[in-house]
Amino acid sequence: MGWIVQPREVRGPEDVRGAFSALARARGDALMTIRNPLVGGIHLKRIVELAATSRLPAMYDGRDFVEAGGLMSYAANFTEMWRRAAAYVDKILKGAKPADLPVEQPTKFEFVINLKTAKQIGLTIPPNVLARADKVIK
Repeated sequence: MGWIVQPREVRGPEDVRGAFSALARARGDALMTIRNPLVGGIHLKRIVELAATSRLPAMYDGRDFVEAGGLMSYAANFTEMWRRAAAYVDKILKGAKPADLPVEQPTKFEFVINLKTAKQIGLTIPPNVLARADKVIK
């Protein structure tokens, strides 16, 4: 696809703005975040704001970013993952040995798009992409 990945390490809150500055200097065309305690925590809103201010299309790994104003996300459905975890706890409490339980991968993923953000950064989302979204925020 001709993409060049330019990772930016963010170890603390002071690194967030620097990562966006480096992305601007490199003329980055888009942003993708990978969840960690800093990115998915208290700095979520700041990252979403910087992406919008920079007019960068951004793909996040959780609907919480999109609900906070981010453009789009594709990720495992965390609610479903917690349900599956509860089923594991139930089995263990009923006597199953944890070592005997199979490891499960997420089976339900969700694609969320924020049209308000798309409009704000001047991006048109094609109808066929909107049709595939599990949730569209207008």
